Amino acid sequence: MVTINSQGFNVTEKMEHAFRDAHGFGIHECENNQDLLVKVEQKREEEYQQSQQLVARLENQVHRNL
Repeated sequence: MVTINSQGFNVTEKMEHAFRDAHGFGIHECENNQDLLVKVEQKREEEYQQSQQLVARLENQVHRNL
């Protein structure tokens, strides 16, 4: 396993590959590009909000079926 130090933490090749698959560009491309950083954070926030909505719907269904 190869690790690359990026902003104070070690990034493995698998992490880099997963990041590239998820976002379309690598961690190292992102770390010095404010536009890409904003894009990643916006996507993360959107996915977080979607997950919170899903949890709320599931909890509502569970309580309905009790």
